[in-house]
Amino acid sequence: MRYRQTGLKSIVLFLILTFFIFHLACKPDQKVKVIKLGHGLDPSHPVHMAMEFLAERVAEKSKGRMRIDVYPSEQLGSERECLELLQIGSLAMTKVSCSVIEGFVPEMSVLSLPYLFRDEAHRFRVLEGEIGRELLHAAERYWLRGLCYYDAGTRSFYTVDRPILSPGDLAGLKIRTQESPTSMRMVQALGGSATPISWGELYSALQQGVVDGAENNPPSFHLSRHYEVCKFYSLDEHTGVPDVLVISTKIWEDLAPEFQQLLQEAANESEIHQRALWKEATQKALEEVQKAGVTIYHPDKTPFIAGVESIYEEYKTQPHIYDLIQRIREVK
Repeated sequence: MRYRQTGLKSIVLFLILTFFIFHLACKPDQKVKVIKLGHGLDPSHPVHMAMEFLAERVAEKSKGRMRIDVYPSEQLGSERECLELLQIGSLAMTKVSCSVIEGFVPEMSVLSLPYLFRDEAHRFRVLEGEIGRELLHAAERYWLRGLCYYDAGTRSFYTVDRPILSPGDLAGLKIRTQESPTSMRMVQALGGSATPISWGELYSALQQGVVDGAENNPPSFHLSRHYEVCKFYSLDEHTGVPDVLVISTKIWEDLAPEFQQLLQEAANESEIHQRALWKEATQKALEEVQKAGVTIYHPDKTPFIAGVESIYEEYKTQPHIYDLIQRIREVK
């Protein structure tokens, strides 16, 4: 009897030790830091792919101690809603157009101005230089920290019933814009009726005649399938508004310095990776929409540039923004 009791105790002790050894082996050395990133784009969009690349680089650099979970297609809210969640620390990161973030960071409005950049090379020099960094850091006063810019190409008009070949063609048309005062002023200055509508609601708005057209870059026009409704795409290329990757300052300040550094490094790498994706996506988008029956036009930009000059005159009453405009124009 004593032998069996001793044997039973040994088995119980063995099971207990095995449990603790297994528990210790499975328990990570430290908790994984999880960062949620919400945005409004389709998973096939090159900007979403860049954020997936960002997540991969963060996982590699942190050796699995930090993870970014990406939620596309407005799963966590619209661009404006995501920014509001960042400000209170309920969401860690988002990707927004500079046209939307200008409602939170006034200085960002300068990047939404029509025909501000001479060409693509000029735009990249501005964003990569002192002015670009200055604007990213300006967001910190509003509990937002810009990490990097993603290329969003140039935006142009697409319409349901007729092409936009001159500013006069916008007369009487309701054109969807982002929730951006600068974008709305641009459409109004050119003679159209600016109508802000969330990205997720735009397809049905075009289909039902709530708006007569919209303006965006080729990949977004293609991936949203707006070309199924709008058969006229006029490449007037009025703006070169970048996207910006943003983190809540509440979340950023809670990160260890090591994690802050590796996250910034990964963001910079994703910025470079995204540009290559963007060029490929733009070419594919233009080819695909033409196959689907869209006619692409290349209108003379001169009357469009003249039509928006009044917007620049308005900024003379805002010295800080007007100074930014002059500094951007002086970048060689």
